[in-house]
Amino acid sequence: MALSFRQRILFVLVVLGTVPTAAALIGWAVTLRTNNPTAAGRGAIERVGESGRVLVETLDTTRLRKAERAALRRHVNELNEALSRVQQASTYSRIYSGALTLVLLAFGALLIYASVRLGGHLSRQMSRPMEELIGWTGNIRRHEPLPSDRPQRGAPEFTALRTALREMATNLEQGRARELEAERLRAFREVARRVAHEMKNPLTPIRFAVSQLRRSGRPEQQESLEVIETESARLEQLAREFTEFGRLPEGPPSEVDMAELLEELTRTSLPPGITARLSILPGRHTVIGHYDPLRRALGNVLRNAVEAMNGEGFLELGSEEAGEGVMVSVADHGGGIPAEEKSHLFEPYFTTKQDGTGLGLTLVLQTIEAHGGRIGVSDTPEGGATFRLWLPFVLPAQPAGGNPA
Repeated sequence: MALSFRQRILFVLVVLGTVPTAAALIGWAVTLRTNNPTAAGRGAIERVGESGRVLVETLDTTRLRKAERAALRRHVNELNEALSRVQQASTYSRIYSGALTLVLLAFGALLIYASVRLGGHLSRQMSRPMEELIGWTGNIRRHEPLPSDRPQRGAPEFTALRTALREMATNLEQGRARELEAERLRAFREVARRVAHEMKNPLTPIRFAVSQLRRSGRPEQQESLEVIETESARLEQLAREFTEFGRLPEGPPSEVDMAELLEELTRTSLPPGITARLSILPGRHTVIGHYDPLRRALGNVLRNAVEAMNGEGFLELGSEEAGEGVMVSVADHGGGIPAEEKSHLFEPYFTTKQDGTGLGLTLVLQTIEAHGGRIGVSDTPEGGATFRLWLPFVLPAQPAGGNPA
C-alpha cells in the first residue's frame, strides 16, 4: 500500500533522527567493551599476583633468615590486599558501567522518542498546508471558490503561498469573467449587425409608402398612417442603435474637451422642463478619443436622466480633473435605481421601459471602456441616481489592426 505524503515525510524525519542516535549508542557500547582500561588493568594485576604466589610457593623459606621471612610475609600480605582492592574496584567498575549503560540507553530511548515526536510534528506542519494547497488547486480546476480565511498553519512561506494562490485564483476568475463577457458582447454585436441590416431593408419602402399615402389618403386613414409612421420611426431608431452597437469608431482619435461637450449637450439636448446646474472645476478636461461615440454616450446618459425625472426637475452636471483623466458626473433627482437592477444596468437588452431597447447604457459602457475609462452608478443623496464617467487623458494603445469598440 502506497504511503501518504505525510507518512513519507514522517518516515524520513524519523530515520534521520533515530539512525544517528542508534549508531552512536552501538559505537559507544562496542568501544567500551573492546577498550575497557579497567578490565585491562585488573587482568595485569591478577597476572602479577598469580606470578607472585608461584614465586612464594617455590621459595624455600627454611633457608631464609628471620628478617627475610618477615619481609616475605609483608610482601604476601600487601599483594593479597592489593588483589582484594583490585577485585573491589573491578566490582565497582562493573556496577558503574552497567549503570552508565542503563542511563545511556534511557537517554538514547528518550532521544529516539523525541525524534519521533518531532518528526510527527514537523510532518504535520509540512503535510497539512501542502494537502490544503493541493485541495485548493482542485477548487481552482473545478471553478469552485476557495475556502474562507481562517487561522493559518505552517511556516510563513506557506502563508505567502496561500496568498499568492488566492491572488492567482482571483485573477483567473476575473480573466474568465472578462473573457465570457467579451465573447457575449461579440455575439451580441454580430446579432445586432444582422438585425439592423434586416430591419433597414423594409423600412425604406415603408416610409416611402407612408409619405405617398399621406398625400393621397382619406382623412379617416390619417390616424392609422400616424401609427405606422410612429412605429416605423421607432424601428428605425432601434435599427440605428443596433448599427451603433456593432460598429467600430472610424478615423483617427482627436482631442475632445469633455467640459465643452457637456456644456453643449446641456444647451441643446435638455427639454424646457429640466434645469441644469453645471459645475466645471478648474483643471484639464481634454482627452484623446473619438468625438462622435463619446457624444452619443454622454447624450444617452443625459437622456436616461431626463426620462428618470419624467422631463421635469433639475440635473446636477459636473466635469473635473481626476488623477490621470477627467471625471464627468450626471446626477438626477428621479426615483432612483433599485439595488437588484444595478448589477444588470449595463447588460445588453436589459430595460425597464416599455419602449426601451436595452442598448443605450450598453453602448455607453462599450464606448467608455473602449477609451480605457470606467463608468459607475450610485444613489444621489437627495434621491435619484448619479452616473460617473471617468476617461483617461490618453487613449490606451489598441491591438494591431484594432480600433476601440
